[in-house]
Amino acid sequence: MNKVMRAARTRAKIHGTEERPRLSVHFSNLNVTAQIIDDDKKVTLAYATTIGSKITGTKTEKAAAIGTEIAKKAKSKKISKVVFDRGAKIYAGRMNALAEAARKEGLEF
Repeated sequence: MNKVMRAARTRAKIHGTEERPRLSVHFSNLNVTAQIIDDDKKVTLAYATTIGSKITGTKTEKAAAIGTEIAKKAKSKKISKVVFDRGAKIYAGRMNALAEAARKEGLEF
C-alpha cells in the first residue's frame, strides 16, 4: 500500500507533454524497463528493456545499459528533454545509474 501511495504522490506532480515527455522507469527482480511517454496523447514514444536482450551483469549494470539505450532511442526521435518519473523508488543505486547513463548520452532532465 505504501509503495502505491508513494508512486501516486510522485506521478501527481509529473506529467509528460509533447515538448517534455515522461521517462518512466520500472525495476523487477530480474529486469529493467524504461519508457518515454507523452501523457497528453497517451502514447509511448520510446521503449527499452532487458527482457529478451543479451544485456548481462548486475542489475546496476543493466540499468546503466538501459539508460544509454533509451537516450539513444530518444535522440533518434528528436527528444532531448524529459521529465524523470522514478515511481515509488528512491533516487539512488540502480535508479541513479540509469539516470546518469541517460544524461551522459545527452538526455536532459
